Amino acid sequence: MLKLRGSYGIAGNEAIGSASERFFYLSEVNLNAPHNVNWGVNMNENPGGIDVSRYANDQVGWERSYKTNLALEFNLRNGFSSIIEVYKERRKNILQDRIMPATAGILPAVKANVGEAEGRGIDIELNYDKTIGRDLQLTGRGTFTYTTSKVIKWEEPDYGSNYWLSRIGTNLGQTWGLIAERLFIDSAEVKNSPRQEFGAYSGGDIKYKDINGDGKIDNLDFVPIGHPVTPEIIYGFGLSMTYKRFDFNFFFQGMGRESFWLNQDNVTPFIDGDGGDGRVGQNAVLQAIASDYWSESNRNSYAFWPRLSNYNIDNNRQTSTWFMQNGSF
Repeated sequence: MLKLRGSYGIAGNEAIGSASERFFYLSEVNLNAPHNVNWGVNMNENPGGIDVSRYANDQVGWERSYKTNLALEFNLRNGFSSIIEVYKERRKNILQDRIMPATAGILPAVKANVGEAEGRGIDIELNYDKTIGRDLQLTGRGTFTYTTSKVIKWEEPDYGSNYWLSRIGTNLGQTWGLIAERLFIDSAEVKNSPRQEFGAYSGGDIKYKDINGDGKIDNLDFVPIGHPVTPEIIYGFGLSMTYKRFDFNFFFQGMGRESFWLNQDNVTPFIDGDGGDGRVGQNAVLQAIASDYWSESNRNSYAFWPRLSNYNIDNNRQTSTWFMQNGSF
């Protein structure tokens, strides 16, 4: 059996924005806003004010997805069969906030269908089904999926020489963060290094790389780091064998090209990581931290954990390569 198939279509998505952002063609104006502006001879008249939370915009419409799919299916007499499928999707009219200069005097966000992105991938399924004699049955299956995405158009400022801040050309699931070089050895090294603009820090805290070379570490030094937070590769394979009244089977699955970051609220020692639950408590010290952390007696600049404290250190809580993990398995 041999089959070739393909399809092309356009799908609409009206679920854009949040529930409070529907009906963009209508403005939202409060004619009795509680603005404390007093008038009159005795300055005791306060007629209220006008609040514009949204301007009417009849140009906002649905997102559109242009989908293309091509597939090959075959089934051979020797028990092998397969489905190989490639696909591509182009999303247009993605709703985004426009970038407006403050001098325009427009306070509420102005939204428009200006974004565009692309996704593509391949799915492969390979099967084997064979009966040998009267008593032996073999069944095997393997699957492999690779999918990736790319931003084509995006509402963003002109980053000029800081081109790494742009989302255009990157994956939709890309994360931006700081490049962590190592831990500061001591306070003397802190004084002789580029200034880091994320609160107080000292020896034993994370040292970041000055990407643009301006002598300070700030939001302009965030670069794309790691793989997307959604895996680009998912695969699995297994075999089942039956002989008379006995059977044996196994199955493996895995994924690749995915990154994730440690949840510092849950693992940082000596802090109340779930402070919103109405209870008072402190995180315990995980064995991985107790066995490998920076201290005055162990100034290991590549220790797993920075210096210990009983409060959050904002410098060490920045999204960076230090706590980035490989999600592949």
